[in-house]
Amino acid sequence: MGRKNLPLLKDIEIESVAAEGKAIARIDGQVVFVPYCVPGDVVDLQVTRKKHSFMEARVERIVKPSDQRCEARCKHYGICGGCKWQILPYEEQLRWKQKQVEDNLQRIGKVQLPPFKPILGSKHIYEYRNKLEFTFAEHQWLTTEEMKAGVPFTPGLGFHIPNCFDKVLNIDECHLMPAINNEIRNFIRNFAINHSMTFYNERQHTGQLRNLMMRNNHLGEMMVVVVFGEPLTKMGEQLLDDIHTCFPQIVSLLYCVNQKMNDTIGDQDILTYYGQDHIMEQRGDLQFKVGPKSFYQTNTEQAYELYKVARQFAFQPLDSSSPATDKPLVYDLYTGTGTIANFVARQASKVIGIEYVPEAIEDAKVNSQINGIDNTLFYAGDMKDILTDNFITAHGRPDVIITDPPRAGMHEDVVKVILNAEPQRIVYVSCNPATQARDIALMDEQYSVQAVQSVDMFPHTQHVENVILLAKR
Repeated sequence: MGRKNLPLLKDIEIESVAAEGKAIARIDGQVVFVPYCVPGDVVDLQVTRKKHSFMEARVERIVKPSDQRCEARCKHYGICGGCKWQILPYEEQLRWKQKQVEDNLQRIGKVQLPPFKPILGSKHIYEYRNKLEFTFAEHQWLTTEEMKAGVPFTPGLGFHIPNCFDKVLNIDECHLMPAINNEIRNFIRNFAINHSMTFYNERQHTGQLRNLMMRNNHLGEMMVVVVFGEPLTKMGEQLLDDIHTCFPQIVSLLYCVNQKMNDTIGDQDILTYYGQDHIMEQRGDLQFKVGPKSFYQTNTEQAYELYKVARQFAFQPLDSSSPATDKPLVYDLYTGTGTIANFVARQASKVIGIEYVPEAIEDAKVNSQINGIDNTLFYAGDMKDILTDNFITAHGRPDVIITDPPRAGMHEDVVKVILNAEPQRIVYVSCNPATQARDIALMDEQYSVQAVQSVDMFPHTQHVENVILLAKR
């Protein structure tokens, strides 16, 4: 069916929410995915894609808004593509996230489950992030209405429009970080425009200004990284000088020249223009060094709650007949910068962390040193290549395995080695309950689910973290 023949659906009621922040309606048993709706909305829908088993549609008109619908705080809502659930009260967001976890574990995992613990909501639902990345664009993206109104194309600094690598929406205000992020970003954009600096063109790969990254810590200190697409000029130096002068909160002002065909800077030299090459963050009684390339959970306060759950699951007695091992040997898989490893180290005899990224492992070692922790060992490499039966023979059979894999979950070879290692318990931290459910099904013959705790790290999005405790049968 061609696009011109796709139907307009009238008076359709939205039933629930689904993956990627979309809502769900059903027409004659067929699922319709719709963005920017909440359950209870009655809407007219223009179908944009029709397949045998589902349809996708956009809202043409809200016939009757849901009683659950609330106003979005952000002026860029619906265009930026982020924070899609702003129109759903936070209590309802949490309810749907918990349901998403339960549905995945029951439908995909198909294992016996204990009662679910109530999801842990985020203390702050705005200004909760400690890191944001923005892109410079020669021409900011305009809506159809703006173009009809004759709004001129001017340089933009903001977020990519969803699924468009070369279209950037200029962001005047973003509520994901404290307001200082808006002040710094808008200052940089205005300076660059007033001084005729060129913004990056993604298709031609030209332009002086390419990307901007900001981090903050619990003290309100800022790290700012300006990524240039061309070698640093006198005007570029003037920009950095003015940023330093105008924003004393910036204790780490860095820059990078990236002339590659992609935006990643993990393989680039990042140079210090002013201050130090890192900021320090604190969780509980631990301090962590955070550099421009460090992986660090972006919701600092809520990450602390997540790690407390992981630590509790790792060491709490299952019951009076099955106490936890005193000072167990712990393996921390996908350890990143060793945050969990260092967080649990004082209750373990030793913690062995494994991570793919060598730079992250170096950060993990530094973080152990900073905190006076001497019972951690860290190894860099592909998990399925490092974590082998020979590795376990050499380092000891773990009492506890903590695993926090990427969204794709664990490789089957890793699951097999974990099963062969026969730890007394496994703590599985996941940002994707679907792949987590798949993996626990693979372990069900040897391990039973003892506890499930969801943690919301990203308010106004569909994303949810989930922690599962598995015990050896």
